[in-house]
Amino acid sequence: MMDYPLLVHQFLERASVFSPHKEIISREGDSAHRYTYADLTKRASRLSNALAGLGVGKGDRVGTFAWNTYRHLEAYFAAPSMGAVLHTINIRLFTEDLVYIINHAGDKVILIDPDLVPILEPLAPQLESVEHFIILTDDRSFTTTLPSAHNYEDLLSEVSDEYSPVRVGENEPAGLCYTSATTGRPKGVIYSHRGIVLHSMMAAQVDTIGFRERDVVLPIVPMFHANCWGVPYTSALVGATQVLNGVRPDPEVICRLIDSEKVTLSLGVPTIWIGVLDHIGRSGRDYDFSSLREIVSGGSAVPISLIQAYKKKLDVNLIQAYGMTEATPIISYNRSTSGFDSYSDGDKLQLAGTQGAMVPGLEMRLVDDENNDIPWDGDQRGELLFKGPWIADSYYNDPRTEETFIDGWYHSGDIASVSPEGYIQIGDRVKDMVKSGGEWISSVDLETAIIGHPGVLEAAVIGIPHERWQERPLACVVANLESQGKLDKADVLDFIKDRFASWWMPDDVVFIDEIPKTSVGKMDKKVLRERYKDHQLGN
Repeated sequence: MMDYPLLVHQFLERASVFSPHKEIISREGDSAHRYTYADLTKRASRLSNALAGLGVGKGDRVGTFAWNTYRHLEAYFAAPSMGAVLHTINIRLFTEDLVYIINHAGDKVILIDPDLVPILEPLAPQLESVEHFIILTDDRSFTTTLPSAHNYEDLLSEVSDEYSPVRVGENEPAGLCYTSATTGRPKGVIYSHRGIVLHSMMAAQVDTIGFRERDVVLPIVPMFHANCWGVPYTSALVGATQVLNGVRPDPEVICRLIDSEKVTLSLGVPTIWIGVLDHIGRSGRDYDFSSLREIVSGGSAVPISLIQAYKKKLDVNLIQAYGMTEATPIISYNRSTSGFDSYSDGDKLQLAGTQGAMVPGLEMRLVDDENNDIPWDGDQRGELLFKGPWIADSYYNDPRTEETFIDGWYHSGDIASVSPEGYIQIGDRVKDMVKSGGEWISSVDLETAIIGHPGVLEAAVIGIPHERWQERPLACVVANLESQGKLDKADVLDFIKDRFASWWMPDDVVFIDEIPKTSVGKMDKKVLRERYKDHQLGN
């Protein structure tokens, strides 16, 4: 076989040749910026040349602190094409974590959206490695106190659009993301060129997400999020139209873009899809979602009730995927195979509530506390371990590598069962399981059941200290608009009591205005555990 390296810039080369006129649509306020893959190739080449002019070279970190826009997309391709490493920075981190990851990554240049500049301005003196800031704008009147700041469009206008990618080894780094940690600072994950290319090829397979040239793809979460990370690359690989939702998108913006741009494939986390459905109900507007072939949800478990609601109210298939930052991100996808054709509708719905089967190219183990393999029988639960060409083998310059990557396996910390057919059913993160009287209770199972109540918008279940049982479950519930002030503890517990053993049932229910979220839109249970650590159960 030929020694042919797999490199990220090959995506751009293919798109510019086979899909040069396909559009990239980027929301800008109430209007849209539109251009083509041919335009993207020229402008990404200009950005590579401009970065080189600022002293960026092979292996240097190029940070982005930005929303989903066409200029941010240009950086996605410009940095890896010149042998640099793209570091997408989480715009929602606390300031201490922002300083930490920028310094830890060693970012040499940061590209930043104008409305995010006020976040970094006071932090600039603490950023040890940053030599230049590039403001993603064409507004020459924009001013900032950031040192060595450049106008993006001015930089691009001063260089050629000659395409001259730097040849690097396929195992060299192309990207860098940081994932939140249970304790301590965020952990960095390096993505190689080879891992990104193989991951994108997998995502284009028909029995996984099946990106295709005819798709109009709308990734909803920001580009620093694992749920979005690979989407621009796979879209370019197949030549799909891309829709970028711009600055500070909300459910109304998402609905409008799906309607107006005839989106066929959209990806987000469960909180987004809950918010979209809630907005449609509240607004009373008749958005046209008929173009959607499916929407994808990852990041946390999707309640079956939400899958049902999308099918019943919008005739849209909501599909579960499972992954994490350490996996570039996709591990499994819930595509029903021919073996399930004879299942009843009820059994098919239960199947849709799982995280699906592991995608081709990876290996998986299910193990107990002593690292012994557990049978895939759909009942026994253990921790999921993975290995494969797009699974990380370490954290970047971080001692926590030793406790997570062991004997060639990534220990996910996710507790699950696996069916005989290989379909994964996530129970919990280890830290979110409730340990009561020596037995484990799954907070996810309880949450999924509670959210099925027609009066519930969101729910989180946490374990709180108990004198006798060590921990007992407490349900934190957000009522929907119609049920606020009407829903009570008995309504919630009566709704789920027939599904669980009595000792699994929450000892109490508290009603709150909203579930606290992490910077990537997941429920932040550590905030709830701290808030209710002294809660008297049953009161």
